[in-house]
This record gives sequence, C-alpha cells and structure tokens, in this order.
Amino acid sequence: MSGRPLPCSPREIGSLFLFEKLTAEQLGRLCSEGRVEGFDPGPVYTEGDPATCFYVMIEGAVVLSRRVGADDVEVNRTSQPGVYAGAMQAYLGDRVRQVYNNSMRVTEPTRFFVLPAATFAAVMTEWFPMAVHLLEGLFFGSKNTHAAIGQRERLLALGSLSAGLTHELNNPAAAAVRATASLRERVAKMRHKLAVIAEGPFSPAALAQLIEIQERTAERVAKAPVLSPLEASDREDALTDWLDDHGVEQGWRLAPTFVQAGLDIDWLEQVAAAVGDGILPGAVGWLNYTVETELLMSEIEDATARVSHLVDAAKQYSQLDRAPYQVADVHQLLDSTLLMLSGKIGGRIKVVKDYDRSLPRVPGYPAELNQVWTNLVDNAVSAISGAGGEGTLTVRTARDHGERLLVEFRDTGPGVPPEIRDRIFDPFFTTKPVGEGTGLGLDISWRIVVDKHHGTLRVESEPGDTRFQVLLPLSTAAPAPVPTEEPE
Repeated sequence: MSGRPLPCSPREIGSLFLFEKLTAEQLGRLCSEGRVEGFDPGPVYTEGDPATCFYVMIEGAVVLSRRVGADDVEVNRTSQPGVYAGAMQAYLGDRVRQVYNNSMRVTEPTRFFVLPAATFAAVMTEWFPMAVHLLEGLFFGSKNTHAAIGQRERLLALGSLSAGLTHELNNPAAAAVRATASLRERVAKMRHKLAVIAEGPFSPAALAQLIEIQERTAERVAKAPVLSPLEASDREDALTDWLDDHGVEQGWRLAPTFVQAGLDIDWLEQVAAAVGDGILPGAVGWLNYTVETELLMSEIEDATARVSHLVDAAKQYSQLDRAPYQVADVHQLLDSTLLMLSGKIGGRIKVVKDYDRSLPRVPGYPAELNQVWTNLVDNAVSAISGAGGEGTLTVRTARDHGERLLVEFRDTGPGVPPEIRDRIFDPFFTTKPVGEGTGLGLDISWRIVVDKHHGTLRVESEPGDTRFQVLLPLSTAAPAPVPTEEPE
C-alpha cells in the first residue's frame, strides 16, 4: 500500500547509517528518484506480493512477520532508524522471483524513505559494482551449494532405500527359485509314480476314487490350519505310527508334509478304504507328491505376492505413477516408507505402529512427505543405533485440535541435548560423524512441511524419549509452491 507523500531531505536520509557514506550528489539522486512516505499504523506490504520498493525507516516502529501455516509469526520488531526491508534482492533482476519475503506493518505513525526496486538495482550496480558481484556470488553460490548437498542427501537416502528394497526382494525371489526347482523335481516323480500306479492292479472305480481323493487333498492343503509346534509334533507322531502300521515305508518322512498340509488319520483311513492294503503304499506315495506340489505352488504364490507387494510399496513411496499434488492416505505413505527402510531398521529395533485409522486423507505432495518420513525415521534409527542398537521406534498418527493431522516419530535413543535443540533444523548442522550426514535432512524436512504444506515440524526430547512431530492441515486448499529464492 502507498503512504502519504512527504518532503525528502538529502541531509536527513544521509544521517541514516545505510547512506552515511554517500556523496551529496548521490543523496540528491536518491531524493530525486525516491520519495519519503508517511504511514499510519497498519500494513505496509504483504509477504508474497511483487517486491516493487525498498524501504528504509526514518522514524517510527515496524514489525516484520512470516506466514507459517495459518499463523503470522513475528520475526523482528524495531524502532531503530535506518532499518531496511522490502526489495533487497532487486539487484539480482529476473534471475530470481522478486517478491516480498515477509510482511511489514507499522505500529505507530512512521516515515520511510522509499526507493523503487528498479532504481535501487540501478544505483547498487552503478555505485557498488564489486559489492554487487560479491553479493551475487554469495547468493547463487549458497543456492547451488544447497542444491548440490540436497541432491547428495537424496542420493544417500536412495542408497539406503535401494539396499533395503534389494534385501527385501531377495528373500521372496530366492524362495520362489528354490520352490520352482523343487516343484519340477516333484512333478517328474509324480509322473513316474502315476505310470507305476497305472500298471498296477487298480480297477477303474478305484482309480476314480483315488483321483477324487487327490482333488479333496488339494483343497485341504489350501485350507490347512496353523498349528503350534507342540500340536504339529503330536500329529506327526500319530501319522508316523499309522503309516508304519499299514506298511508304508519311511512314514516318518511323509508325516511332516501331511501335517503341514492339514491332513490327519481320518484322511488316511479314507485313502486306505478306497484303494485297499495291497496298493496303499503306492497310493500314499503318489498323494504325497500331490501334497508337496500344492505346498510348493502355495510357496511360489506367497513369494511372488510378496514381490508384488514390495513393488507396489516402492511405487507408493516414489509416487512415480501419481500426480505430484493429491489427497493421500498418510498411513499408506508411512507403511511404504517403513517397508522401504526395513533393511536399515533391522531386527534389533522394534517398530510400533500406533495409527488412528479413522483420520481423513490429507492434501499435499505425497512423494515429498515420504522424504520427510524417510529423514525422520533415518534419524531415529541412527539415534537408537548410537545408543547400543536396540530400542523402539513408534510411529503414531492422531488428530490435533480437530484441524490438523499429527504424525509423530518417537524413539528411545539418547535424546537431543538442550544446547543444540534450537539448531537441529539449521542447514548443514549435524551430529552424525563426518561422512555419514549432510546436515540437510531436517532442513529439507522443515521446508517441505512448513513452506510447502503450511504445516509445523517440532521436536520434544529427553533421554530415552525423543519425539519429532509433523502437523499437517486437513484443508483441501492446494499449498502455494515454495519460492525459488532463499529467504533473507
């Protein structure tokens, strides 16, 4: 907003510390191309609006604030003459988006010297060319450093995820390969056994009944109950005794397979009644191959389903087939992240999921939220590992005061010391050993949660109980993109 135009005195603005070294000619140019404006208490400019002016306070009182979620957070309040704000990066031109990085208001009648952004850029370049080059180098160098280190942070996370996913995929894939080799062997033996049975003294009716038993056997395998070790052992002993009593050799080798398939003595009695004692051993052997092939096919099915589940989790984590912005189920995002990081979490850290499944879906950028979860889980795992390697990671979701969704990562590590708690979200600050951390994980997480989702990221910590809490708004309004330039 514009203030009241007032006279501009070169002598007065020359008394401000920002201009005290300028010549009379330079001060005269500022007054001719700039202006003095008076403002009553209220707003001067708003964060995010085009940065059109550079403001230097002559007298009065100003308050600078930043928007965090639904709140305006005060970042500075001063009555010091000469303080400045506004289009401070105008000298960078259109290489960065020229918007106000904060909001400014005055709390009492205040006078500003106001310089149009284009004039400010021109006098900076003309009067202080070396300083402008240094400032440009500092700005873009810092930006490039953040980008390079941020990329390395993502690559480090990708390495951990790839290792975990490879480990998780290897187990079911190897199981499927082993089961397939065993299945080929069992089918070959089954064909041989079928040929032997066909040449034996079976009547057509007995063969038909045996095939019917085979079909029912396959159905029972699919519905086999889960037994305790003690129950399984008792059944194996009973089946072994029955097979030995009926002349079936090496019954002790067949019994565990039959028990695993959910078969019992009643089933064996039905087989014996159908085929007779003379050919019972051959019939039982053939049905054993049937059971083994069914079990092996179930194992292959489970292994391939596990692989498919892992691939789905990887797609859910990466969001490769999804729109960047969408309304997502935060629990699916958390589950996919925990699964992707399971290799790094290991077996010594217990993971507890305390989810409130009644929570609504949240609007946002799921792939970037997964990056936040990854950073927070990685920090929790590192904290627990540094304290001996054993502990508990609890991931909790809940509704926070009705309007926001809480995602909390709680670990039993040593905690964050009070003296560094205010610095952990600073860029490049890390407590990890050299080479193990970039110090950008929490900085990136902060930017994603606070700047991009208008949420809150905070930490509560004491030894044995550290909680990183992410609060996300439940509104469906799309968050504004993060400005490309660095905040002042």
